[in-house]
Amino acid sequence: MASYASPLPLPTFFAVSTPVLISSNISLKLYPSPLKRLFVRRRRRLKTPAACSAEAASKLEQWDSMTARFAGASNIPFLLIQIPQILLNQRNLVSNNSAALFAVPWLGMLTGLLGNLTLLSYFAKKKEKEAILVQTLGVISIYIVIVQLAVVGAMPLPQFMATSAAVVTGLVLNFMNYNGWLIQWVWQRWEDFVTIVGISVLPQVMWSTFVPFIPNSIFPGVVSCCLAVLFIILTRTGKLSKKAERFVGSLSGWTATLLFMWMPVAQMWTNYLNPDNIKGLAALTLLLGMIGNGLMIPRALFIRDLMWFTGASWASLLQGWGNLAWMYCLKSISKEFFWAATVVLLIWLGMAARQDRIAYGYNSPFQSIKELFFGTR
Repeated sequence: MASYASPLPLPTFFAVSTPVLISSNISLKLYPSPLKRLFVRRRRRLKTPAACSAEAASKLEQWDSMTARFAGASNIPFLLIQIPQILLNQRNLVSNNSAALFAVPWLGMLTGLLGNLTLLSYFAKKKEKEAILVQTLGVISIYIVIVQLAVVGAMPLPQFMATSAAVVTGLVLNFMNYNGWLIQWVWQRWEDFVTIVGISVLPQVMWSTFVPFIPNSIFPGVVSCCLAVLFIILTRTGKLSKKAERFVGSLSGWTATLLFMWMPVAQMWTNYLNPDNIKGLAALTLLLGMIGNGLMIPRALFIRDLMWFTGASWASLLQGWGNLAWMYCLKSISKEFFWAATVVLLIWLGMAARQDRIAYGYNSPFQSIKELFFGTR
């Protein structure tokens, strides 16, 4: 009788803290039958701290692997978007229909290529191989289109030669840096170059969006380029504080992110000025872009990468959905198509937030969002 003080089950908090004591010292034969069944069910639910920790680590590892697969699978819809344009350009080249290629804006293609190349450097530094593959395929596919434009003279030769040099150099340096074959000094020079280009291009693209309502000028790009060079010189000569140096070091990634975030604004502004342009957009192409970006969102949320989440994935996803909404308002797509895409998108985002909460063991998905934006846990 000394082995138990009361016929009632022990409190849960005590049972969890002393699982060995319960299993070895308490004789279940002394309990009445209903209480014995209750105690057995409770004891089966008990888990040691080591077991809980192992289970949590297993869930985290599984979601880590799953989000990496999602990000890798995003290459499929992105390739399906680019391949039709490449094949169409090739048919026009074979049939000597050069005028059709002049309708493809080389400046817009170049802007997208620079954004992919900048994010490629960002993800190569973070060793995110799935995102590296996405950005690499983006660079290669856009460069193929640029080559086709240059063949017919739709893109000036000097700009094409400079673009080719930047693409080859960027791909080689990022590959070497990912494998640890590149000395730090060379990588720093490449990061400086990417930072200067990104800071120069972003304000110029934002300015050009509202032409002809504002004067057509390269002034924003020139001023931004001068400021970028000044920041790089101050950073490399040690004239800035450590906090300022980290800020300058993150500018290349953030300029690419802001560039992707600006694309929906530019697209909506263009659609507002020329509503008929929306008829030239293919709903299937927009849907493929949404699928590709949607597949990358769980990975960006899992690794708490605000830059990837807000720019390369979330903003591009909203751009595709916004264009679908505009097409729905203009009766270019059916109501069923638009609402089906919207519902599936919401379900997917909700699933990603729920699984991230479970993987980290949180009670609310808002905790994951808080960590994403504020970096606190």
